[in-house]
Amino acid sequence: MKNILTLFLFLSTFNSFSQDLAILKYKGGGDWYSNPTAIPNLIKFCNENIDTQINEKPETVEANSIDIFRFPLLHMTGHGNVLFEEDDVDNLRNYLQSGGFLHIDDNYGMQPYIVKELKKIFPNQDLEELPSTHPIFSTAFTFKEGLPKIHEHDGKRPQAFGLYYKTRLVVLFTFESDLGDGWEDQEVHNDDDAIRLKALKMGANIVKYAFEN
Repeated sequence: MKNILTLFLFLSTFNSFSQDLAILKYKGGGDWYSNPTAIPNLIKFCNENIDTQINEKPETVEANSIDIFRFPLLHMTGHGNVLFEEDDVDNLRNYLQSGGFLHIDDNYGMQPYIVKELKKIFPNQDLEELPSTHPIFSTAFTFKEGLPKIHEHDGKRPQAFGLYYKTRLVVLFTFESDLGDGWEDQEVHNDDDAIRLKALKMGANIVKYAFEN
């Protein structure tokens, strides 16, 4: 009954779906609040460069809250443990199947936990790597080689993984890239302008893709 009510409330407001994004707060002890300047900077870049009108002060929403249904895009990051309890799983599954999009940016150390928790939402799917030809790499700015490398981490190549509902990409997991660090204020990580611009352009692609698909 709870799932049906959640879906009804979402569908009843779908036509007035705000063109905003929110930061996802999750359980498990991971630092969901990391990179505090990242999303405000990304929003400013999008508003100035791809004609969005996103609220410059992003809200924080919890995984089990009906508030997630107000946003076409949720952003999630962190370094450590992630835990989705049953109410989180049901809520996120309904959200994704009803038109929502979740971007998960591994800030280092998140990968083993999020892979396990995503299995609770879509138990019959495994994360699959997106080819460089996927539209998300060209929706606003073109990245011919796919996901850009922003931070070294373990020195591995950057990878973008996805989960689908029917034919629609609903979850994007960016790994060994750390876009969020590139979105932060310059003095936080001392990235040069070229690196930060690559990160912001890829972020704008994600925003535009999530809002339009």
